[in-house]
Amino acid sequence: MRAYPLLIIGGGLSGLAAGIRFARFGKKVLILENHSKAGGLNSYYYRNGRLLETGLHAITNYAPPEDRHAPLNRLLRQLKIPRKAIKLQEQKFSEILFPGKSNLVFSNDFKLLESEIAKQFPLSTRQFASLVAELDAYNPFTPGPKISSRRFITSIIQDSLLVEMLLCPIMFYGSSDEDDIDLSQFVILFRSIFQEGLFRPEGTIKDFLDILLNQYRNFGGEIEFSSPVTEILSEGNRVSGVRTGNGEKIGCNYLLTTAGLPETRKLFPAPAQAAKFSDLTRESDSGRLSFFESLYFFDEATRHNFPRNRTIIFYNLRDSFLYRRPEKAVDINSGVICFPGNFQGRQIMPGYVPMRVTHLANYEIWRDLFNYTDKARYSAEKKLWIKRSRKVLGEIVGNCDENIVYEDSFTPVTIERYTSRLQGSVYGSPHKVKDGKTGFDNLCIAGTDQGYLGIVGSLLSGVTMVNQHILNKT
Repeated sequence: MRAYPLLIIGGGLSGLAAGIRFARFGKKVLILENHSKAGGLNSYYYRNGRLLETGLHAITNYAPPEDRHAPLNRLLRQLKIPRKAIKLQEQKFSEILFPGKSNLVFSNDFKLLESEIAKQFPLSTRQFASLVAELDAYNPFTPGPKISSRRFITSIIQDSLLVEMLLCPIMFYGSSDEDDIDLSQFVILFRSIFQEGLFRPEGTIKDFLDILLNQYRNFGGEIEFSSPVTEILSEGNRVSGVRTGNGEKIGCNYLLTTAGLPETRKLFPAPAQAAKFSDLTRESDSGRLSFFESLYFFDEATRHNFPRNRTIIFYNLRDSFLYRRPEKAVDINSGVICFPGNFQGRQIMPGYVPMRVTHLANYEIWRDLFNYTDKARYSAEKKLWIKRSRKVLGEIVGNCDENIVYEDSFTPVTIERYTSRLQGSVYGSPHKVKDGKTGFDNLCIAGTDQGYLGIVGSLLSGVTMVNQHILNKT
């Protein structure tokens, strides 16, 4: 039987980062990835010779190179990846757009958001400053009970519209709770989106993943694709290894799972083992929030139809912002519109204008459509909601019906099929395990359900869990 000091379930960002951190010290490590590609929720696929990205709108936590203590720079040092290797390109401007032409523009300069709030909500200027002071003093990584961000913010800011506008991008970028977000998660995302800012590496997500994979392999790390873990083997309070889809048993001294809490729980065959893994979650505790996303390439001739200085638009058309699983298949009343070409100096595909649009979606409706014997109904429903989405988009950013070179879309079912996330839950379970510990001495959890958020957060999660729980014990 093969055996490794460390096995990692999942070749997403947190799994790759954990593997790099462990392997750089000459230690043997194997990543087992269910899919044929790395990346997990942030990956890519090809259609008609075009590379299409999944998951990635932008990377949060931008920091200038001189800020050595910033999460981004600390992460790159841990992975031994030079900044110049990823060629960071900052956002231009992003926008939060609500009814009545209420809008807030922000960039990687936090002072812009402060000035926007002073202009649009002059009576809330001091209250916003008080909120920022409270958030700056808050440690989001200390284990503790969940605290409602909505209640916390409204105890400081009285203007309900401003509260909703601040919550909108933060929820869309990381909340696993309906209509709210845990305060620790809000603090992380407020800092990473508003106070630090958004950027992208030059090139595509594949280029970024190739950098990580090459670094991992250069340090001697091993990765096996299309190799699902079907069972976790345990003896007493320790994990002894895993069983893979082809029936092979692989032993380990330590196991790090990035598959998610409820997803990992399913890998224990006996109820007692599953309960020992984590008494915080049950299979039914998978997140309810998933998305319908459309990807477009427009002909260069349509560029004048769209804003050139907006990187991302977070919009809401209702009087109040609803962040929950919709009753219909898709909720087009709110969403995220991303122009991947609108980063500083960026051109993804010269000659084309790319756009990504994300809406909340109902997993159960899409699951039932997909499981229906007539798959044409599933495809027809996708086309229907693309059409409805484009009508709304036309009112916000300009005509989206002309000169479409290529379009594609995916549903919560697509996310579940290719990432194994139950119900297509992008942000995982509402329960987070901040310290990464489980009921087994040598099994840790990293990634979304550990509690770090965003792409930099996912990478840091893998590094941090290896540093805290594994590296000094092997």
